[in-house]
Amino acid sequence: MITLTENAISAVKSALSKAVEPAEGLRIMVEAGGCAGFKYMMGLESTVRDGDAVIDADGVKVYVDTRSQPHVAGMTVDFVTGLESSGFVFDNPNAADKCACGKSFG
Repeated sequence: MITLTENAISAVKSALSKAVEPAEGLRIMVEAGGCAGFKYMMGLESTVRDGDAVIDADGVKVYVDTRSQPHVAGMTVDFVTGLESSGFVFDNPNAADKCACGKSFG
């Protein structure tokens, strides 16, 4: 369903190890919003919710709720580091359109 690159896995493992509140994995959600219609939401998560798909990516649990699953099927998540910014990048085959920032899609 979702693939995390080695860089993304490393970034999530680092965030989990530094989390103030205990967390088991990463939640990825899609919500209405952003300049292209939908936006990605991510956060550390400690529990599985009803209907969640749970993906194991080299020891990192990724939780995806039922509504978001069709929007992220086949998506690859990477973490890139640049001179001016660093962050997660989403390569989503379901995105017909996306904004310049890469955080919103339609």
